[in-house]
Amino acid sequence: MGFTVWYVVIGLLLVGMALSGSILKRLPLSTSMLYLAVGVALGPSGLGLLRIDPLEAPVFVERFAEVAVLASLFTAGLKLRAPIDDPLWKVPLRLGVVTMIVTVGLVTLIGTFGLGLPLGAAVLLGAIVAPTDPVLAAEVQVDEPTDQDPLRFALTGEAGLNDGTAFPFAMLGLGLLGLHDLGALGWKWAVVDILWAVPVGLVIGSTLGWVISQLVLYLRKTHREAVGLDDFLALGLICLSYGIAQLVHGAGFLAVFAAGLALRRSERKASEESPSDAIEDTDLATHPQKAPAYMAEAVLGFNKHVERLLEVGLVLLLGGMLIRIKPPVEAIWFVPLLALIVRPVSVLVGLAGAGVPAYRRSLIGWFGIRGIGSLYYLMYAVDHGLPSHLARRLTDLTLIVVTASVVMHGISATPFMERYRRWERARPKPQQIPQFKKVK
Repeated sequence: MGFTVWYVVIGLLLVGMALSGSILKRLPLSTSMLYLAVGVALGPSGLGLLRIDPLEAPVFVERFAEVAVLASLFTAGLKLRAPIDDPLWKVPLRLGVVTMIVTVGLVTLIGTFGLGLPLGAAVLLGAIVAPTDPVLAAEVQVDEPTDQDPLRFALTGEAGLNDGTAFPFAMLGLGLLGLHDLGALGWKWAVVDILWAVPVGLVIGSTLGWVISQLVLYLRKTHREAVGLDDFLALGLICLSYGIAQLVHGAGFLAVFAAGLALRRSERKASEESPSDAIEDTDLATHPQKAPAYMAEAVLGFNKHVERLLEVGLVLLLGGMLIRIKPPVEAIWFVPLLALIVRPVSVLVGLAGAGVPAYRRSLIGWFGIRGIGSLYYLMYAVDHGLPSHLARRLTDLTLIVVTASVVMHGISATPFMERYRRWERARPKPQQIPQFKKVK
């Protein structure tokens, strides 16, 4: 009977997802909050259908989170249609690099002097909680490629970048704990985990995304072949980008994000029309001008569904794991400190001199949503031999941080974004200065 009950639970969840999406957009709630509540109800303190201790099954949770992050990173790349030299990219690049580094540094200080952690564990905690989430932040991120809103673009681009830029810091933390070879004076970490991994991952993802998209478009437009299996194209490109990057010690997460960007870049260069105008009929898959947009949108549509299903599974899992943890006393001050001080200060430093309006910068500072990426890096560390006492402490603290983020940001997303839209409408639009002819 136990497994049969799961059919009923899953069926109710899927039907509920289909029926409640538009309603939740108008309420101060998020889908993640509902999944979290269901997960708790299914856990040991409720129906007892979901029993899992993350420290007893770190590999399972790590792989599940890894797949979810990969799908969401590829989706994020596909949503960002602006070319890389567009001014819109200035903010997410600063957030994904500078803000990330500052966040890790501040959390390291807090972990060392406030939590009494060893330096390596404090750095590791910084790497775990620093990445913002591309999965649980749907309400505040780009939904369609034609969306050029600077706030949503910044948050989406940041989430796509910092899941990859956090990796070197996770390896640094493990190295300081004796679980990863840093080399003498850290040379191996600097050369392999940063100077090699980051550019190699970006190059591999960009190259594969461009080459495969061009090959598919050539077959479709010239020979009317390779049509109709865009879901396989998405999954294949994700697996190839990540797998090849990992094999050569490149940054796999960045490779997948870059592959999504490259596929979208291929569509943008080949088509001047909006993507939504190009998918009225499946016959357009082989149209000389509209095939690129058709391909990109078909892949994006499939990936969105995969991302949503993985979100459901992982947040349910999070809810089921909560009963297994012992909320640490320091979480009472660490969570507010992370959300109200560390994130806003890191954003302020990262965007210094960028000309971002104060109200937009404040919202970016608030929406530092922690989620699936944090779970992945936590389980990655546990799986790589993190001592049991540190593993338990970091697990309890991380799960509290992620849960608090799901609730705080889920409640605030709808009202805050509505206020943001009113601010944007009221903001004076730049007017073109009239040109006068010089009188001779």
